[in-house]
Amino acid sequence: MSTAHSSAAISSADPGSADTKVCAALLSAWDKTGVVELARVLAKGGTLLLASGGTADALREAGLPVTSIEQYTGMAPAFGGRVKTLHPRVHAGILARRDVPEDMADLHKSGGQPIDLVCVNLYPFEQAVREGRSPEERTEMIDIGGPTLLRAAAKNWRSVAAVSDPADIPSLITELEESGGGLSARTRRQLAARVFETTARYETAIRDDFLDTDSPPECCRPDGMEQHLHAAGDLRYGENPHQSAALYSTADPVSGEDLPGGWRKLAGKSLSYNNWVDLTAAAEVAASLPGNAAVVVKHTNPCGAAVADSQTEAWERALAGDPVSAFGGIAAFNQPVTGKAAAKLTELFLEVVTAPGFSEEAVAELSRKKRLRLVEYDRADLLRDRRDFRTLPGGVCVAQDAGGEDPGPASWEPASVRKPTAEELADLDIAWRLVSAVKSNAIVLVRGGQLLGAGAGQMSRVDSVRLAIEKARSHGHEPHGAVLASDAFFPFADGPTLALEAGVAALVQPGGSRRDGDTVAVVDDAGAAMLFTGRRVFRH
Repeated sequence: MSTAHSSAAISSADPGSADTKVCAALLSAWDKTGVVELARVLAKGGTLLLASGGTADALREAGLPVTSIEQYTGMAPAFGGRVKTLHPRVHAGILARRDVPEDMADLHKSGGQPIDLVCVNLYPFEQAVREGRSPEERTEMIDIGGPTLLRAAAKNWRSVAAVSDPADIPSLITELEESGGGLSARTRRQLAARVFETTARYETAIRDDFLDTDSPPECCRPDGMEQHLHAAGDLRYGENPHQSAALYSTADPVSGEDLPGGWRKLAGKSLSYNNWVDLTAAAEVAASLPGNAAVVVKHTNPCGAAVADSQTEAWERALAGDPVSAFGGIAAFNQPVTGKAAAKLTELFLEVVTAPGFSEEAVAELSRKKRLRLVEYDRADLLRDRRDFRTLPGGVCVAQDAGGEDPGPASWEPASVRKPTAEELADLDIAWRLVSAVKSNAIVLVRGGQLLGAGAGQMSRVDSVRLAIEKARSHGHEPHGAVLASDAFFPFADGPTLALEAGVAALVQPGGSRRDGDTVAVVDDAGAAMLFTGRRVFRH
C-alpha cells in the first residue's frame, strides 16, 4: 500500500537552492480553483501565459494576456478535443534540459521556448465512476494530455515546476511574491513527487474500473494492488494511549473539519480511533435492519438492538437488552433521529450517536451534551462494495472482498420437520443480521424484534450459547420462545441442546457440519424449527 499525503502547504524557498525564474507557464486545468490568481501573479512578473481551451477563456475574462495553445503550436484541437497539448513544441519546451546546450539548440530549432511552470489538474475520472456514469462517458474522462504534461514537467523538475493540485497554489503564490518570481529546487522537487502520487492514483482508479466492469472474474485479483490513502487528520491516539494514530481517506482528499467516506460530524468532540471503529460497526448493523431500528454497540459488538413501530420504542427496547454494557457505548439508528428519541438518548452517557440524519430538535437536544459526538452516515457509501485489508508482521497483507449483499431468508433451506412461524421467521431474519456483526464465535438471541443476549468472542461455540443465555437472564429476559442465530455451523449438538433446554423455539445457522444430523435430531425432538443459510458470517 502506498500512502498519498493530503495537500499540505508547499515548503517555502530553500535559501541553499537555486530558484528558477518562471518566464513562461502553461496552464490547463479542469478545476480552475486558484488558477486565475496564480496567473495574475505570474503575469505581474512578466511571465508568458500559455493556456488551453476553457482555461484560456477564464484568463481572458479576468483581463489577463494569454496565448492559446493552438496559437502557440499552430495546430487546432483535433479528434473532438482529445488532442490539444500533445504537440512537440509544447513538450520540447518542458523537457529541454536548460544546462544541456544540445537540448537548448534543438528547442530553438523547433521554434519553441522553455516552459518553466506547468499547472494542470486532471479530468475527474474518479468522480465519473462515483456518479455511475456510462462506460463511454467514463472513457472520455480518461485524461491523456494532462498526465503527459505533468509527468514531463516532473521529470524535468530541476528546471520546471509541475503543479497538479489546486490546494498548492496559495503557497506557490506566496513563494513567487517573496522571491521575485522564482521557485526553489526544494519546492519543485516536492511538486514533482506530488505529481507521481497523483498520476499513480489516477491510473489505479482507471485500472480498478476496468477490472470491475469489463474483465472476467479470474482477472479481479490483480497481480499487484495499490491502495492510495489521503491523510485526513491526526487522531489523539490509537486503541491505547501509547499508540499513535491518524485518519485517512481512500477516496478524494478532505480538508478542514470534513470527514471522509460520506460521514458528517454535526456536533461534539473530535472522533478517536476507537470511536471510528465502533461507530462504523454500529452504523453498518443499524443500516442492515428493517423498519425503525436502534442499535447499541460496545467494542464493535452489538449489546442491544431492537426493531419497533416507533424510534423511541426501538431505542428503549435496545437499551433494555443490556443497559449495563450500553454505558459509554455507540447508539446507531437506521432512520433520522427525532427530537423525542433524542430526549431519551440524553438520559445515558454515550460516546457517539450515528444515524442517516438528525432533526433540528434532535441536534439542539443532543448538542447540550458537549462530549457527545453526532455523526451522520450515508447509507449508499456505507454499503458500497469494498476490499478489507489487514496488515501482518513480516510485510504480509491479506485482502478480501466485503462479502456482498446477503440474500436473506429467501435463500434459506428448512432443516427441521417443523417450519418456523411467520413471527419466528421475522425474528430469525433480524437475528441473522445481528449475528453477522458480532465477533466470533457468535450467538444471538432475539424475540419480538429485540436482542435479548449475545455471546461473542468465545473459543467454544457452546460457551457462546451459554453466555448469550446468561446475558439475557441477567437483564430479566427469559429465552423461552426466542430464536437463536449462529454465525457458523454447530460442530456438535451440545450448543443447540443447551439453547433448546432454555426454551429457544427456532434456530438459524449456516449448516455444513459433519454432525448436522445430530443437531437436526435434537431440534426435531424438541419440536423446534431450524433453517440452514448455506452462508457463514464469521468475523475473526
